[in-house]
Amino acid sequence: MAIGERIRYFRTMKGITQKALGIQLGYPEKAADIRIAQYESGTRTPKAETVNKLAEIFSVSPTALDVPNTSCMDGIMQTLFSLEDSHGITLTIRDEGSICILTDPTKPDDGLLLNLYDWARRCDQLRKGEISQTEYDSWRYNSSGFISHSETSK
Repeated sequence: MAIGERIRYFRTMKGITQKALGIQLGYPEKAADIRIAQYESGTRTPKAETVNKLAEIFSVSPTALDVPNTSCMDGIMQTLFSLEDSHGITLTIRDEGSICILTDPTKPDDGLLLNLYDWARRCDQLRKGEISQTEYDSWRYNSSGFISHSETSK
């Protein structure tokens, strides 16, 4: 999903109009909705400073806005291949036909394994009704929900 699509997703999720969002970003009222429409359509790309302001408005991590292009199958597959290259993640097919993520035990743990366990635990909590969709989404889109490498070293 391109950054414009992510902006639209989070704007809609927060119930903010294009004009209101543009005004919050400091654009003149007359052009505020036009600028946001340009970002969402992909005709303009927001600068890093604007991405940071958007993240603050949406209460998400800036990286939640700037994700790899997953709007096409090639983008999804290249992202998975990149994870394989950088973290040793591979896939396997279980006997019952489900697909599982495998981690490479020979690669140094950079915190990814802990994050995957935390993700699985949160998915389980959501399925069991122990947390709400809003709580789950807040965890997913907020960088403080992820365990950093420095935390795994403590």
